[in-house]
Amino acid sequence: MQNPDFIIIGAGSSGCVMAERLSASGRHKVLVLEAGGDDRRFFVQMPLGYGKTFFDPKVNWMYRAEPDPGLAGNVDHWPRGRVLGGSSSINAMVWMRGNRADFDDWLAAGNPGWGSEDMWQAFRSVECAVIGDELNRGRTGPLNLFVPGATVHPLTRKWFEAGEAMGLPLNPDFNGESQDGIGLLEFTIHKGRRLSAARAFLRPAMKRPNVRVVTNAHVTSLTFDGSRVTGVTYRRGGKLVTISAGREVILSGGAVNSPQLLQLSGIGPAEHLKSLGIEVRRDNPNVGRNLEDHVGTNYTFRANCATINQQLGPWWGKLHAGLRYVLMRDGPLSVSLNQAGGFIRTDPDRPRPNMQLYFQAFSTVIPRPGERPILSPDPWPGFSIGWSNCRPRSRGEIMVRSSDPFEAPRISPNALSHEDDVAEMLATGKFIRRMAAAKPMADCIEAELLPGPDIVDDDAMIDDIRRRSGTVYHPVATCRMGPDPERAVVDPRLRVHGVDGLRVVDCSIFPNIIAGNTNAAAIAAAWRASELVLQDAG
Repeated sequence: MQNPDFIIIGAGSSGCVMAERLSASGRHKVLVLEAGGDDRRFFVQMPLGYGKTFFDPKVNWMYRAEPDPGLAGNVDHWPRGRVLGGSSSINAMVWMRGNRADFDDWLAAGNPGWGSEDMWQAFRSVECAVIGDELNRGRTGPLNLFVPGATVHPLTRKWFEAGEAMGLPLNPDFNGESQDGIGLLEFTIHKGRRLSAARAFLRPAMKRPNVRVVTNAHVTSLTFDGSRVTGVTYRRGGKLVTISAGREVILSGGAVNSPQLLQLSGIGPAEHLKSLGIEVRRDNPNVGRNLEDHVGTNYTFRANCATINQQLGPWWGKLHAGLRYVLMRDGPLSVSLNQAGGFIRTDPDRPRPNMQLYFQAFSTVIPRPGERPILSPDPWPGFSIGWSNCRPRSRGEIMVRSSDPFEAPRISPNALSHEDDVAEMLATGKFIRRMAAAKPMADCIEAELLPGPDIVDDDAMIDDIRRRSGTVYHPVATCRMGPDPERAVVDPRLRVHGVDGLRVVDCSIFPNIIAGNTNAAAIAAAWRASELVLQDAG
Protein backbone atom coordinates (compact mmCIF):
# COMPACT_ATOMS: atom_id res chain seq x y z
CA MET A 1 0.00 0.00 0.00
CA GLN A 2 1.36 3.38 -1.01
CA ASN A 3 0.83 6.47 1.15
CA PRO A 4 -1.28 5.01 3.97
CA ASP A 5 -2.99 7.52 6.21
CA PHE A 6 -2.39 5.42 9.32
CA ILE A 7 0.32 2.88 10.04
CA ILE A 8 -0.55 0.54 12.90
CA ILE A 9 2.38 -1.30 14.45
CA GLY A 10 1.14 -4.60 15.86
CA ALA A 11 -1.97 -6.64 15.07
CA GLY A 12 -2.66 -7.52 18.68
CA SER A 13 -5.82 -6.93 20.69
CA SER A 14 -5.69 -3.14 20.35
CA GLY A 15 -4.17 -2.97 16.88
CA CYS A 16 -6.92 -5.15 15.40
CA VAL A 17 -9.62 -2.87 16.83
CA MET A 18 -7.85 0.24 15.55
CA ALA A 19 -7.56 -1.23 12.05
CA GLU A 20 -11.27 -2.00 11.92
CA ARG A 21 -12.47 1.31 13.30
CA LEU A 22 -10.12 3.60 11.34
CA SER A 23 -10.95 1.89 8.05
CA ALA A 24 -14.72 1.54 8.54
CA SER A 25 -15.70 4.80 6.79
CA GLY A 26 -13.56 4.03 3.75
CA ARG A 27 -12.01 7.51 3.97
CA HIS A 28 -8.65 6.42 5.35
CA LYS A 29 -6.05 3.96 4.12
CA VAL A 30 -4.73 1.76 6.91
CA LEU A 31 -1.53 -0.31 6.89
CA VAL A 32 -1.05 -2.89 9.64
CA LEU A 33 2.41 -4.29 10.30
CA GLU A 34 2.63 -7.49 12.35
CA ALA A 35 5.93 -9.13 13.33
CA GLY A 36 4.27 -12.54 13.59
CA GLY A 37 2.44 -14.70 11.11
CA ASP A 38 -1.06 -15.88 10.29
CA ASP A 39 -3.45 -16.95 13.04
CA ARG A 40 -5.14 -19.68 11.03
CA ARG A 41 -3.57 -22.49 13.02
CA PHE A 42 -5.42 -25.36 14.69
CA PHE A 43 -4.04 -24.81 18.19
CA VAL A 44 -4.72 -21.07 17.96
CA GLN A 45 -8.34 -21.59 16.96
CA MET A 46 -9.06 -24.48 19.36
CA PRO A 47 -9.81 -22.89 22.76
CA LEU A 48 -7.75 -25.29 24.87
CA GLY A 49 -4.94 -25.08 22.35
CA TYR A 50 -3.31 -22.39 24.46
CA GLY A 51 -1.61 -25.24 26.24
CA LYS A 52 0.39 -25.76 23.04
CA THR A 53 0.90 -22.11 22.05
CA PHE A 54 2.23 -21.27 25.54
CA PHE A 55 5.72 -22.40 24.46
CA ASP A 56 5.44 -22.15 20.67
CA PRO A 57 7.92 -19.62 19.20
CA LYS A 58 5.95 -19.63 15.93
CA VAL A 59 3.20 -17.61 17.63
CA ASN A 60 4.81 -16.47 20.88
CA TRP A 61 7.63 -14.05 21.70
CA MET A 62 8.65 -16.45 24.51
CA TYR A 63 10.10 -13.74 26.74
CA ARG A 64 11.93 -14.56 29.96
CA ALA A 65 12.09 -12.11 32.81
CA GLU A 66 15.18 -11.40 34.86
CA PRO A 67 15.78 -13.54 37.97
CA ASP A 68 13.37 -12.02 40.46
CA PRO A 69 14.26 -11.73 44.18
CA GLY A 70 10.57 -11.47 45.03
CA LEU A 71 9.99 -14.84 43.37
CA ALA A 72 12.87 -16.56 45.19
CA GLY A 73 15.20 -15.76 42.31
CA ASN A 74 13.11 -17.62 39.75
CA VAL A 75 13.13 -16.68 36.07
CA ASP A 76 9.52 -16.21 34.97
CA HIS A 77 8.18 -17.16 31.54
CA TRP A 78 6.44 -14.24 29.80
CA PRO A 79 4.41 -15.39 26.79
CA ARG A 80 3.28 -12.61 24.44
CA GLY A 81 1.41 -13.14 21.19
CA ARG A 82 3.50 -12.96 18.02
CA VAL A 83 0.70 -13.66 15.57
CA LEU A 84 -2.37 -11.95 14.13
CA GLY A 85 -4.54 -11.25 17.16
CA GLY A 86 -1.50 -10.90 19.43
CA SER A 87 -2.01 -12.23 22.93
CA SER A 88 -5.76 -12.58 22.28
CA SER A 89 -4.74 -15.51 20.05
CA ILE A 90 -2.85 -17.37 22.78
CA ASN A 91 -4.47 -16.31 26.07
CA ALA A 92 -7.03 -18.11 28.26
CA MET A 93 -9.85 -16.05 26.65
CA VAL A 94 -11.41 -14.68 29.86
CA TRP A 95 -13.54 -11.57 29.25
CA MET A 96 -13.34 -9.38 32.33
CA ARG A 97 -14.05 -5.66 32.16
CA GLY A 98 -12.46 -4.75 35.48
CA ASN A 99 -13.82 -2.80 38.42
CA ARG A 100 -15.63 0.45 37.61
CA ALA A 101 -13.71 2.27 40.33
CA ASP A 102 -10.40 1.41 38.65
CA PHE A 103 -11.40 3.38 35.56
CA ASP A 104 -12.63 6.25 37.71
CA ASP A 105 -9.08 6.30 39.07
CA TRP A 106 -7.93 6.86 35.47
CA LEU A 107 -10.26 9.85 35.25
CA ALA A 108 -9.19 11.20 38.64
CA ALA A 109 -5.55 11.06 37.51
CA GLY A 110 -6.31 13.78 34.96
CA ASN A 111 -7.49 11.75 31.97
CA PRO A 112 -10.84 13.12 30.76
CA GLY A 113 -12.82 10.68 28.65
CA TRP A 114 -11.39 7.61 30.40
CA GLY A 115 -13.68 7.17 33.41
CA SER A 116 -15.99 4.23 33.98
CA GLU A 117 -18.89 5.76 32.03
CA ASP A 118 -16.70 6.24 28.94
CA MET A 119 -15.17 2.78 29.21
CA TRP A 120 -18.50 1.11 29.97
CA GLN A 121 -19.87 2.59 26.76
CA ALA A 122 -16.88 1.19 24.88
CA PHE A 123 -17.44 -2.24 26.42
CA ARG A 124 -21.11 -2.15 25.43
CA SER A 125 -20.11 -1.25 21.88
CA VAL A 126 -17.79 -4.23 21.40
CA GLU A 127 -19.74 -6.89 23.30
CA CYS A 128 -22.34 -9.35 22.16
CA ALA A 129 -23.11 -10.81 25.58
CA VAL A 130 -25.71 -13.42 26.48
CA ILE A 131 -25.89 -12.60 30.21
CA GLY A 132 -26.41 -9.51 32.32
CA ASP A 133 -28.63 -6.45 32.28
CA GLU A 134 -29.36 -5.24 28.74
CA LEU A 135 -28.87 -1.64 29.87
CA ASN A 136 -25.35 -2.49 31.03
CA ARG A 137 -24.17 -5.24 28.68
CA GLY A 138 -23.75 -5.00 24.92
CA ARG A 139 -25.93 -7.24 22.76
CA THR A 140 -24.97 -6.27 19.20
CA GLY A 141 -21.18 -5.82 19.20
CA PRO A 142 -18.76 -7.79 17.02
CA LEU A 143 -17.32 -9.79 19.93
CA ASN A 144 -19.54 -12.77 20.77
CA LEU A 145 -19.09 -13.88 24.38
CA PHE A 146 -19.66 -17.36 25.75
CA VAL A 147 -20.53 -18.72 29.19
CA PRO A 148 -19.92 -22.48 29.63
CA GLY A 149 -22.93 -24.59 30.52
CA ALA A 150 -22.92 -28.36 30.08
CA THR A 151 -19.12 -28.38 29.84
CA VAL A 152 -18.70 -27.09 33.41
CA HIS A 153 -17.32 -29.85 35.64
CA PRO A 154 -19.65 -30.84 38.53
CA LEU A 155 -16.86 -30.12 41.03
CA THR A 156 -17.19 -26.46 40.14
CA ARG A 157 -20.69 -26.38 41.63
CA LYS A 158 -19.35 -27.82 44.88
CA TRP A 159 -16.77 -25.03 44.97
CA PHE A 160 -19.61 -22.53 44.60
CA GLU A 161 -21.44 -24.14 47.52
CA ALA A 162 -18.33 -23.99 49.69
CA GLY A 163 -17.89 -20.32 48.83
CA GLU A 164 -21.50 -19.55 49.66
CA ALA A 165 -21.04 -21.37 52.99
CA MET A 166 -18.26 -18.88 53.71
CA GLY A 167 -20.50 -15.93 52.90
CA LEU A 168 -19.47 -15.27 49.30
CA PRO A 169 -22.34 -14.39 46.98
CA LEU A 170 -22.85 -16.30 43.73
CA ASN A 171 -22.23 -13.62 41.10
CA PRO A 172 -24.04 -14.20 37.78
CA ASP A 173 -22.10 -11.47 35.94
CA PHE A 174 -18.67 -10.19 36.95
CA ASN A 175 -19.00 -7.56 34.21
CA GLY A 176 -22.14 -6.11 35.79
CA GLU A 177 -22.41 -3.66 38.62
CA SER A 178 -20.49 -5.74 41.18
CA GLN A 179 -17.38 -7.93 41.04
CA ASP A 180 -17.78 -9.44 44.49
CA GLY A 181 -18.36 -13.16 44.83
CA ILE A 182 -17.76 -16.31 42.81
CA GLY A 183 -19.30 -17.64 39.62
CA LEU A 184 -18.84 -18.73 36.04
CA LEU A 185 -16.63 -16.67 33.75
CA GLU A 186 -17.25 -15.26 30.28
CA PHE A 187 -14.99 -16.10 27.36
CA THR A 188 -14.12 -14.85 23.90
CA ILE A 189 -15.25 -18.14 22.37
CA HIS A 190 -17.84 -18.50 19.64
CA LYS A 191 -19.21 -21.77 18.31
CA GLY A 192 -16.37 -23.75 19.82
CA ARG A 193 -13.59 -21.58 18.40
CA ARG A 194 -11.41 -18.89 19.94
CA LEU A 195 -12.78 -15.47 19.01
CA SER A 196 -9.57 -13.45 19.03
CA ALA A 197 -9.34 -9.78 18.14
CA ALA A 198 -8.10 -10.91 14.73
CA ARG A 199 -11.27 -12.90 14.03
CA ALA A 200 -13.65 -10.32 15.53
CA PHE A 201 -12.12 -7.13 14.16
CA LEU A 202 -9.18 -7.55 11.79
CA ARG A 203 -10.57 -10.22 9.46
CA PRO A 204 -13.68 -8.13 8.64
CA ALA A 205 -11.46 -5.09 8.08
CA MET A 206 -9.16 -7.04 5.75
CA LYS A 207 -12.04 -7.41 3.29
CA ARG A 208 -11.95 -3.67 2.65
CA PRO A 209 -9.83 -2.25 -0.17
CA ASN A 210 -8.41 0.47 2.11
CA VAL A 211 -6.78 -2.01 4.50
CA ARG A 212 -3.54 -3.89 4.03
CA VAL A 213 -2.00 -6.26 6.57
CA VAL A 214 1.64 -7.28 6.27
CA THR A 215 2.71 -10.23 8.40
CA ASN A 216 6.27 -11.19 9.36
CA ALA A 217 7.07 -7.46 9.26
CA HIS A 218 9.26 -6.62 12.25
CA VAL A 219 9.33 -2.85 12.79
CA THR A 220 12.87 -1.85 13.73
CA SER A 221 12.49 1.92 14.20
CA LEU A 222 10.35 4.99 13.77
CA THR A 223 11.37 7.61 11.21
CA PHE A 224 11.44 11.31 12.06
CA ASP A 225 11.37 14.77 10.61
CA GLY A 226 12.51 16.86 13.56
CA SER A 227 10.16 16.06 16.44
CA ARG A 228 7.52 14.53 14.18
CA VAL A 229 7.26 10.82 13.47
CA THR A 230 6.77 10.40 9.74
CA GLY A 231 6.72 6.63 9.35
CA VAL A 232 8.49 3.37 10.14
CA THR A 233 11.23 1.06 8.98
CA TYR A 234 10.56 -2.67 9.10
CA ARG A 235 12.37 -5.84 8.14
CA ARG A 236 10.63 -8.54 6.15
CA GLY A 237 12.26 -11.46 4.40
CA GLY A 238 15.75 -10.05 4.98
CA LYS A 239 14.89 -6.67 3.42
CA LEU A 240 14.47 -3.31 5.11
CA VAL A 241 11.46 -1.26 4.03
CA THR A 242 10.72 2.34 5.00
CA ILE A 243 7.22 3.72 4.55
CA SER A 244 5.61 7.02 5.52
CA ALA A 245 2.25 7.71 7.14
CA GLY A 246 0.07 10.49 5.78
CA ARG A 247 -1.48 11.21 9.17
CA GLU A 248 -0.18 9.19 12.11
CA VAL A 249 1.74 6.18 13.29
CA ILE A 250 -0.09 4.18 15.94
CA LEU A 251 2.03 1.95 18.13
CA SER A 252 0.09 -1.08 19.42
CA GLY A 253 2.88 -3.42 20.41
CA GLY A 254 1.68 -4.09 23.95
CA ALA A 255 3.26 -3.57 27.35
CA VAL A 256 6.57 -5.12 26.27
CA ASN A 257 7.04 -4.16 22.63
CA SER A 258 5.68 -0.62 22.71
CA PRO A 259 8.25 0.73 25.21
CA GLN A 260 10.90 -1.34 23.46
CA LEU A 261 10.29 0.33 20.08
CA LEU A 262 10.04 3.79 21.63
CA GLN A 263 13.40 3.30 23.32
CA LEU A 264 15.00 1.88 20.15
CA SER A 265 13.76 5.00 18.34
CA GLY A 266 15.27 7.38 20.89
CA ILE A 267 12.21 8.05 23.08
CA GLY A 268 12.88 7.06 26.66
CA PRO A 269 15.29 7.45 29.59
CA ALA A 270 18.12 9.54 28.12
CA GLU A 271 20.97 8.17 30.19
CA HIS A 272 20.04 4.58 29.48
CA LEU A 273 19.68 5.22 25.75
CA LYS A 274 22.99 7.09 25.58
CA SER A 275 24.75 4.21 27.31
CA LEU A 276 23.63 1.95 24.46
CA GLY A 277 24.59 4.38 21.69
CA ILE A 278 20.99 5.24 20.83
CA GLU A 279 20.39 8.84 19.71
CA VAL A 280 18.04 10.55 22.16
CA ARG A 281 15.12 12.27 20.48
CA ARG A 282 12.92 12.73 23.53
CA ASP A 283 14.07 12.22 27.11
CA ASN A 284 11.23 10.58 29.01
CA PRO A 285 12.25 8.41 31.97
CA ASN A 286 8.73 6.93 32.21
CA VAL A 287 9.05 4.88 29.01
CA GLY A 288 9.33 1.27 30.12
CA ARG A 289 8.91 2.06 33.80
CA ASN A 290 5.90 1.85 36.14
CA LEU A 291 5.35 -1.78 35.06
CA GLU A 292 2.41 -3.34 36.89
CA ASP A 293 1.35 -6.97 36.67
CA HIS A 294 -0.85 -9.40 38.53
CA VAL A 295 1.03 -12.16 40.34
CA GLY A 296 -0.61 -15.49 41.08
CA THR A 297 -0.20 -18.92 42.61
CA ASN A 298 -2.46 -21.82 43.57
CA TYR A 299 -3.13 -24.58 46.08
CA THR A 300 -3.65 -28.03 44.57
CA PHE A 301 -5.61 -30.94 46.02
CA ARG A 302 -6.01 -34.63 45.31
CA ALA A 303 -9.69 -35.42 44.85
CA ASN A 304 -11.67 -38.55 45.66
CA CYS A 305 -13.81 -38.12 42.55
CA ALA A 306 -13.09 -37.89 38.83
CA THR A 307 -11.89 -34.52 37.50
CA ILE A 308 -10.86 -33.24 34.08
CA ASN A 309 -7.60 -35.15 34.65
CA GLN A 310 -9.47 -38.36 33.84
CA GLN A 311 -10.96 -36.81 30.69
CA LEU A 312 -7.69 -35.56 29.21
CA GLY A 313 -5.07 -37.77 30.84
CA PRO A 314 -5.32 -41.24 29.25
CA TRP A 315 -4.83 -41.73 25.51
CA TRP A 316 -8.41 -42.80 25.03
CA GLY A 317 -9.59 -39.68 26.86
CA LYS A 318 -7.53 -37.49 24.54
CA LEU A 319 -8.92 -39.37 21.53
CA HIS A 320 -12.50 -38.96 22.72
CA ALA A 321 -12.04 -35.26 23.48
CA GLY A 322 -10.34 -34.72 20.12
CA LEU A 323 -13.08 -36.45 18.15
CA ARG A 324 -15.77 -34.63 20.09
CA TYR A 325 -14.11 -31.31 19.31
CA VAL A 326 -13.45 -31.98 15.62
CA LEU A 327 -16.91 -33.39 14.96
CA MET A 328 -19.06 -31.27 17.27
CA ARG A 329 -16.92 -28.29 18.44
CA ASP A 330 -17.83 -29.39 21.95
CA GLY A 331 -16.28 -30.97 25.02
CA PRO A 332 -13.29 -30.03 27.19
CA LEU A 333 -11.19 -28.80 24.24
CA SER A 334 -13.85 -26.22 23.36
CA VAL A 335 -13.52 -24.18 26.57
CA SER A 336 -10.88 -22.78 28.89
CA LEU A 337 -9.72 -24.56 32.03
CA ASN A 338 -10.48 -21.55 34.25
CA GLN A 339 -14.24 -21.91 33.91
CA ALA A 340 -15.01 -20.30 37.25
CA GLY A 341 -13.51 -17.68 39.49
CA GLY A 342 -14.32 -14.71 41.63
CA PHE A 343 -13.23 -11.68 43.61
CA ILE A 344 -12.87 -11.24 47.36
CA ARG A 345 -11.76 -8.61 49.87
CA THR A 346 -9.10 -9.72 52.31
CA ASP A 347 -10.46 -7.05 54.64
CA PRO A 348 -14.21 -6.30 54.65
CA ASP A 349 -13.43 -2.60 55.11
CA ARG A 350 -11.77 -2.39 51.70
CA PRO A 351 -13.82 -0.28 49.26
CA ARG A 352 -13.49 -2.85 46.45
CA PRO A 353 -12.28 -6.44 45.94
CA ASN A 354 -8.52 -6.79 46.04
CA MET A 355 -7.94 -10.46 45.16
CA GLN A 356 -9.05 -12.57 42.20
CA LEU A 357 -9.81 -16.29 42.54
CA TYR A 358 -9.57 -19.07 39.94
CA PHE A 359 -10.99 -22.60 40.05
CA GLN A 360 -9.80 -25.51 37.90
CA ALA A 361 -11.20 -29.04 38.14
CA PHE A 362 -7.77 -30.09 36.93
CA SER A 363 -4.23 -30.44 38.29
CA THR A 364 -0.65 -30.40 37.02
CA VAL A 365 1.57 -31.12 39.99
CA ILE A 366 4.05 -33.15 37.93
CA PRO A 367 6.37 -30.66 36.19
CA ARG A 368 6.95 -30.93 32.45
CA PRO A 369 9.78 -28.63 31.34
CA GLY A 370 9.10 -26.73 28.13
CA GLU A 371 5.36 -27.44 28.21
CA ARG A 372 2.28 -25.98 29.81
CA PRO A 373 0.73 -29.35 30.64
CA ILE A 374 -2.90 -28.42 30.03
CA LEU A 375 -3.29 -31.37 27.69
CA SER A 376 -1.23 -33.69 29.95
CA PRO A 377 -2.67 -33.53 33.48
CA ASP A 378 -1.68 -35.55 36.52
CA PRO A 379 -2.57 -39.27 36.37
CA TRP A 380 -4.73 -38.96 39.51
CA PRO A 381 -7.88 -36.86 40.09
CA GLY A 382 -7.00 -33.37 41.23
CA PHE A 383 -8.05 -29.73 41.23
CA SER A 384 -6.58 -26.30 41.97
CA ILE A 385 -7.78 -23.08 43.55
CA GLY A 386 -5.67 -20.14 42.48
CA TRP A 387 -5.47 -16.47 43.31
CA SER A 388 -3.78 -13.25 42.20
CA ASN A 389 -3.55 -9.69 43.49
CA CYS A 390 -5.82 -7.13 41.81
CA ARG A 391 -3.83 -3.94 42.51
CA PRO A 392 -0.20 -4.77 43.30
CA ARG A 393 1.95 -1.99 44.71
CA SER A 394 5.16 -3.53 43.37
CA ARG A 395 6.60 -1.83 40.27
CA GLY A 396 8.98 -3.10 37.63
CA GLU A 397 10.44 -1.96 34.33
CA ILE A 398 11.15 -3.01 30.75
CA MET A 399 14.36 -1.72 29.16
CA VAL A 400 16.16 -2.45 25.91
CA ARG A 401 19.47 -4.24 26.35
CA SER A 402 21.09 -2.80 23.22
CA SER A 403 20.34 -0.95 20.00
CA ASP A 404 19.58 -4.27 18.31
CA PRO A 405 15.83 -4.39 17.55
CA PHE A 406 15.91 -8.18 17.46
CA GLU A 407 17.27 -8.60 20.98
CA ALA A 408 14.63 -9.22 23.62
CA PRO A 409 14.32 -6.40 26.16
CA ARG A 410 15.21 -6.80 29.82
CA ILE A 411 12.04 -7.49 31.80
CA SER A 412 12.39 -6.79 35.54
CA PRO A 413 8.97 -7.29 37.19
CA ASN A 414 10.14 -6.84 40.82
CA ALA A 415 7.21 -9.03 41.78
CA LEU A 416 6.15 -9.12 45.45
CA SER A 417 8.71 -6.44 46.27
CA HIS A 418 6.17 -4.47 48.31
CA GLU A 419 5.21 -5.81 51.72
CA ASP A 420 1.51 -5.07 51.15
CA ASP A 421 1.47 -7.42 48.16
CA VAL A 422 3.01 -10.20 50.24
CA ALA A 423 0.49 -9.64 53.04
CA GLU A 424 -2.43 -9.88 50.60
CA MET A 425 -1.12 -13.08 49.07
CA LEU A 426 -0.62 -14.63 52.50
CA ALA A 427 -4.10 -13.67 53.68
CA THR A 428 -5.64 -15.19 50.57
CA GLY A 429 -3.68 -18.41 50.96
CA LYS A 430 -5.22 -18.80 54.42
CA PHE A 431 -8.64 -18.01 52.95
CA ILE A 432 -8.22 -20.70 50.27
CA ARG A 433 -7.48 -23.30 52.92
CA ARG A 434 -10.61 -22.33 54.85
CA MET A 435 -12.56 -22.56 51.61
CA ALA A 436 -11.19 -26.05 50.91
CA ALA A 437 -12.20 -27.08 54.44
CA ALA A 438 -15.79 -25.93 53.93
CA LYS A 439 -18.47 -28.40 52.90
CA PRO A 440 -19.14 -29.79 50.39
CA MET A 441 -15.62 -29.04 49.06
CA ALA A 442 -13.98 -30.79 52.00
CA ASP A 443 -15.85 -34.00 51.21
CA CYS A 444 -14.14 -34.14 47.80
CA ILE A 445 -10.55 -33.83 49.06
CA GLU A 446 -8.17 -36.70 49.85
CA ALA A 447 -5.11 -34.53 50.49
CA GLU A 448 -3.54 -31.14 49.93
CA LEU A 449 -0.70 -31.71 47.45
CA LEU A 450 0.66 -28.17 47.05
CA PRO A 451 2.04 -26.63 49.11
CA GLY A 452 1.24 -29.54 51.45
CA PRO A 453 -0.02 -29.86 55.03
CA ASP A 454 3.43 -29.18 56.54
CA ILE A 455 3.45 -25.59 55.23
CA VAL A 456 1.46 -23.89 57.96
CA ASP A 457 3.23 -20.95 59.63
CA ASP A 458 3.41 -17.52 58.00
CA ASP A 459 7.10 -17.68 57.08
CA ALA A 460 6.73 -21.08 55.42
CA MET A 461 3.62 -19.95 53.53
CA ILE A 462 5.33 -16.78 52.32
CA ASP A 463 8.36 -18.78 51.21
CA ASP A 464 6.06 -21.10 49.24
CA ILE A 465 4.23 -18.14 47.71
CA ARG A 466 7.50 -16.65 46.52
CA ARG A 467 8.78 -19.95 45.12
CA ARG A 468 5.62 -20.91 43.23
CA SER A 469 4.13 -17.57 42.20
CA GLY A 470 4.51 -15.95 38.83
CA THR A 471 2.93 -13.60 36.35
CA VAL A 472 -0.66 -14.20 35.31
CA TYR A 473 0.21 -12.41 32.06
CA HIS A 474 -1.39 -8.99 32.64
CA PRO A 475 1.49 -6.49 32.26
CA VAL A 476 0.41 -2.86 31.81
CA ALA A 477 1.38 0.79 32.35
CA THR A 478 4.84 0.86 30.72
CA CYS A 479 3.73 3.83 28.53
CA ARG A 480 1.17 5.15 30.93
CA MET A 481 -1.30 7.90 30.18
CA GLY A 482 -1.40 11.20 32.02
CA PRO A 483 -1.49 14.96 31.46
CA ASP A 484 1.96 15.61 32.98
CA PRO A 485 4.88 14.76 30.66
CA GLU A 486 7.09 14.46 33.73
CA ARG A 487 5.04 11.51 34.96
CA ALA A 488 3.51 9.95 31.85
CA VAL A 489 4.37 8.85 28.31
CA VAL A 490 1.15 9.72 26.47
CA ASP A 491 -1.46 12.42 27.03
CA PRO A 492 -5.20 11.68 27.51
CA ARG A 493 -5.59 11.50 23.70
CA LEU A 494 -2.77 8.93 23.68
CA ARG A 495 -0.36 11.21 21.82
CA VAL A 496 3.23 10.70 22.90
CA HIS A 497 4.33 13.70 24.95
CA GLY A 498 6.73 15.92 23.03
CA VAL A 499 6.41 13.97 19.78
CA ASP A 500 4.03 14.71 16.89
CA GLY A 501 2.39 12.15 14.65
CA LEU A 502 2.65 9.26 17.13
CA ARG A 503 0.21 7.63 19.51
CA VAL A 504 0.40 4.53 21.66
CA VAL A 505 -2.78 2.45 21.84
CA ASP A 506 -2.62 -0.73 23.91
CA CYS A 507 -2.54 -1.86 27.53
CA SER A 508 0.77 -0.10 28.11
CA ILE A 509 -1.14 3.21 28.37
CA PHE A 510 -3.18 2.12 31.41
CA PRO A 511 -2.53 4.71 34.16
CA ASN A 512 -2.95 1.91 36.71
CA ILE A 513 -3.74 -1.78 36.56
CA ILE A 514 -7.34 -2.94 36.85
CA ALA A 515 -8.93 -5.72 38.88
CA GLY A 516 -9.07 -8.80 36.69
CA ASN A 517 -7.91 -9.96 33.29
CA THR A 518 -6.73 -7.11 31.07
CA ASN A 519 -7.57 -8.21 27.52
CA ALA A 520 -11.11 -6.83 27.54
CA ALA A 521 -9.89 -3.43 28.73
CA ALA A 522 -7.20 -3.39 26.01
CA ILE A 523 -9.91 -3.93 23.39
CA ALA A 524 -12.27 -1.34 24.88
CA ALA A 525 -9.43 1.18 25.27
CA ALA A 526 -8.65 0.81 21.56
CA TRP A 527 -12.31 1.34 20.69
CA ARG A 528 -12.25 4.53 22.76
CA ALA A 529 -8.91 5.57 21.22
CA SER A 530 -10.27 5.14 17.69
CA GLU A 531 -12.94 7.73 18.49
CA LEU A 532 -10.25 10.19 19.53
CA VAL A 533 -8.13 9.54 16.44
CA LEU A 534 -11.09 9.97 14.11
CA GLN A 535 -12.13 13.18 15.89
CA ASP A 536 -8.65 14.61 15.41
CA ALA A 537 -8.56 13.48 11.79
CA GLY A 538 -11.65 15.61 11.08
